[in-house]
Amino acid sequence: MKILAIDTSSKICSVSVLEDKNVIIEKHNDDEKTHSQKLMPLIDEALKESNLSLDNIDLLACSQGPGSFTGIRIGISTIKAFADVKHIPIIGVTSLESLSYNIKTEGLIASLIDAQHDNVYFALFELKENNYTLIHSPISDNINTIITILKSHSNPITFVGDGAVVHKELLEKEFTNCHFASNIENAQTSISIGLSAFDKFHSLNYEPSYTISPIYLKKSQAEINLEKKQSENID
Repeated sequence: MKILAIDTSSKICSVSVLEDKNVIIEKHNDDEKTHSQKLMPLIDEALKESNLSLDNIDLLACSQGPGSFTGIRIGISTIKAFADVKHIPIIGVTSLESLSYNIKTEGLIASLIDAQHDNVYFALFELKENNYTLIHSPISDNINTIITILKSHSNPITFVGDGAVVHKELLEKEFTNCHFASNIENAQTSISIGLSAFDKFHSLNYEPSYTISPIYLKKSQAEINLEKKQSENID
């Protein structure tokens, strides 16, 4: 099975082509402001250097977020266009789940993405016998609330994501039996999107889909500002 995976949910625009769980090629660009300009050329390069075209792709995989609102929309609209034209099934993967796939040590994996102002996007997974199981669904909340949730689990925890980097000092104080991912493991990548999509495709409850929706977990700043303005006008 050949998989085209993309991730535009962070400042890194990443494109990968996989054969099952083997990476054929990976391309990336770390300028978030040019995702709309860089994504299609990266896809074209990845396919050409793999001697493939969209006609050879069996599965499309894309990050659904949370993360950059603009980046997520760019990635999803691109992958949906491919699915419409070529009738290739799509699997969406949260950016929190893709981060968990960067960790290969068995045990609990807490994925944390910085959402600013002491808030994080969070999800908890468990890796056992090469299977990643969702333990706590993705949420957006204050880091102290996340700490309270995690304290109900006694197993060793591996923290991954830029949210873990931002709050490392606090987490180290609260958890004595924990580990922190390396800089490389903290980076969101389309490779992990592809690996997760492969597992989802082969799961017992998988049903082919040809569309995908974003997962934001919280309102954009534009929406917040609009609601605030509308509230002021009513008052």
